[in-house]
Amino acid sequence: MIQVVDAVFLSAVLFVVGVFGVLYRRNAIMILLAIELMLNAANINFVAFSNTAPTQASAADGQIFALISIAIAAAEIAVGLAILLVLWKSRDTIEVNEVADLRW
Repeated sequence: MIQVVDAVFLSAVLFVVGVFGVLYRRNAIMILLAIELMLNAANINFVAFSNTAPTQASAADGQIFALISIAIAAAEIAVGLAILLVLWKSRDTIEVNEVADLRW
């Protein structure tokens, strides 16, 4: 059985990879994928800590939070990709540096 320490270590590694992806990538799709990595790291923590719960009712809480987080992430990606498609049609690029001038 996987220990909580192992799951937290895996989660920390995934989160750090996601942070570096957000900070150092210029492509907006790669940034969205890095954000997904960070959300999945949080989901791993939810599930890992829910397995250590003393009662069965509280053990399901972490898994429910993980499912809600997955649903919110799917909605976020759908909206993000829609915005990127509009940017691609209007600017022919999805590089973050080149579309930064869209601010007022």
